[in-house]
Amino acid sequence: MRNVLVVEREITFAESMVRDLRRQGFVARSVGTGAQALRTYREADLVLLSLELPDVDGIEVCRSLRTESDVPLIAFTRRDDELERVLALKAGADDCVARTWGFREMGARIDAVLRRSSRRPGPAAPEAISLLPLHIDPRTREVRLRDRLIEVTSKEFELLYILAANPETVVSRKELMAKVWGSDWGQTSRTIDTHVSTLRAKLGCSRWIITVRGIGYRMGHAARSRHAAPAGPATEPATEPAADLFGTVHDGTPEDQWAANSAW
Repeated sequence: MRNVLVVEREITFAESMVRDLRRQGFVARSVGTGAQALRTYREADLVLLSLELPDVDGIEVCRSLRTESDVPLIAFTRRDDELERVLALKAGADDCVARTWGFREMGARIDAVLRRSSRRPGPAAPEAISLLPLHIDPRTREVRLRDRLIEVTSKEFELLYILAANPETVVSRKELMAKVWGSDWGQTSRTIDTHVSTLRAKLGCSRWIITVRGIGYRMGHAARSRHAAPAGPATEPATEPAADLFGTVHDGTPEDQWAANSAW
């Protein structure tokens, strides 16, 4: 049987949808917020997503789900608004309908989306990442530094993998909270700081993960700094913005730094 996750803020309506889905032979459950949907969607074969949620805009939840996975997704809305349906489809929904649908129509739409999704090629397996001497393997969930196994928790692994997959890119705190914890970043953002601090300690160098004050984090260049350059003609060494002992970037003029500190 197929598992369907209903994401709907109104408890009575969500329970009604779950009952009708079960009558049609689906295994169904509901959650009431976007954050809960981002935490639990991996258990579902299809997501029924309301665009009116209490914590996160439904379009943003739709976009986050599609960025992270190919799970079949049907969005629905109280308003019969063409623009809202177009935005949902552009954000990655497989279908979008007004909430006035009948439950037989809902079942037929679910069957149609599942049929189409079964013909999609499967997602590519995540690749191992090597930022010598650091090696991160998502298949075994192992982190190795100079061939030494580093013990990390599941969340630490996911955080490190996201940063290492985009080594030249600053990843915002909001994006990290959504992808790793499926949570509202503003409520528990200190969680990121704690995990980053623990990862730095385990990796033995704060420069593996650089804090970009007021924005988020990016991978540093600890590997580059710990290996001698190969013999050859002398060249001007590459530089990067200075970071303090806590891995925080201090980039720009003293006035820029003062402004960044004030913003933080």
